Order: sequence, then C-alpha cells, then structure tokens
Amino acid sequence: MNIRLTPAILLLAPFLLADQVPVRLIEGRVHGFLVLRDLDDNILASGESTQLANGNRVTNILSLHFKDGSLHEETAVFSQRRTFQLLTYRLVQKGPTFKRPTDLSLDTSTGQVTVRYTEEDGKEKTITDRLKLPADLANGIVPTLLGDIDAKAPKTTFSMLVTTPKPRLVKLLISPLGEDSFSIAGSAIKAIRYTVKVDIGGVSGVIAPLVGKQPPDSTVWMAGGSVPGFLKSEGPLFEGGPLWKIELASPVWPKK
Repeated sequence: MNIRLTPAILLLAPFLLADQVPVRLIEGRVHGFLVLRDLDDNILASGESTQLANGNRVTNILSLHFKDGSLHEETAVFSQRRTFQLLTYRLVQKGPTFKRPTDLSLDTSTGQVTVRYTEEDGKEKTITDRLKLPADLANGIVPTLLGDIDAKAPKTTFSMLVTTPKPRLVKLLISPLGEDSFSIAGSAIKAIRYTVKVDIGGVSGVIAPLVGKQPPDSTVWMAGGSVPGFLKSEGPLFEGGPLWKIELASPVWPKK
C-alpha cells in the first residue's frame, strides 16, 4: 500500500546506498477490504487489497473506488528472494477527486519510467525517462516492508519515486512512535505506530518548508507480534491533498 507523496519543488539529490529489507516472513495469498475516510470519518471510497505469490515473485494490488467515480489503483510486483526488491510498479489516479489525473509506470530492471498526466486545461502529456532506480525502492510495498523491519530501530530509510509531474526520487524516513491501543470484540490489542517523513534533499529540501511545499508526515499503524500486518494509514494520496485515513473494513451482512 503506497501513500502517494508529490512535493512540487524537488531536486534529484544523490541517493544513499540502498538499505534493502531482508525477508523475514514469506509473503503469500491475501485478500482484504478497505475503506477510505476523511478526518471527520465521512466515507469517501471503498476498496480491496490483494496479494498473490508465485514462487519468489509477489503481486500486490490496491484499489480504491470513490463515490464520485474516481479511481486510485496501485499494482506492485516485487521479489522476495532473500531481500525485498520492487520489480515493476504502476499507479493510476483518475476522476474528479484528483487535480492531476496520472498514470505512472516503472520497471526497475531497465530504469524506464513513464508518466502520463492531464493538466488543468485538459491537455494530456507524457514524460518518459530512464533513471538509476535504487534497490530499496518502496513504491506500493511500504506496509510489506514495515512488517519485516526491526520495530525497535530508531529510523529506517527507503527510496520512493514521485511525480511533480516529472519523476523524481526522494527518501522516506520511517520511525516508530510507540504503541496505540485498539479493540476487537471488546478485547484490547496493541498496534505499532510509525511516522513516515519525506526527505526531499538538496536545496529544495531546505526551501520547501519555507514556501509550504514540504508534504505532511504520514502515519501507519501495524499489528505487531509474530505475524505483523497493516491496520491503518493516514496521509495524502496526491500532491496538496488532504489527510485521509485508509483502514481495514469488515463485511456487513444484511439482517434476516
């Protein structure tokens, strides 16, 4: 599950050596349901998160269908051979919810990145670039990586490709902030809360907070223990977007 972070002012800072996450728990078959709400708990979208493994190759798909007909869909294919490594990624955002509808795709084996987007005047444009993509690229697999990192580590760093609309690389600085409690059928359970900060880097990283372009921090809650898993996230889905909550949803059956 990726939180799309797209600061408007970026310089391509020299990235650090990749710090890939060793595979501690093998990923497999998953099918979960999601709900997206604003901070006033109004439901904006519903969706699904699926995962299917074929040997060491895993495909994650997250889709959110908005009430106004908009769509947010991420497809991440990654390898879990000793370490997690993103192979391909595609993000589609279209509909009135998104001020700049975007179709982003990347292939880490070739470095090929393609961004198709629609400007405010309705004109469609395409940007194609070839970048040296780092091995710790986390697009679409942040919750997966959070499930395998050391929860006691004060800071973990991943790379992420964002669009401005030109593709750029930034760093995600992830730190645990302690535990929060939630309940299941009246039983109290602990969740690990992580903060996700975007490090723009370079001169732009210094200027961005001064001109209001530094994206807000995001938060992810994970179930701990021997089988960690995603519970909830809070952050923007697009540049300049509001903070929204994505949570697991349970089926509601009709009453007899």
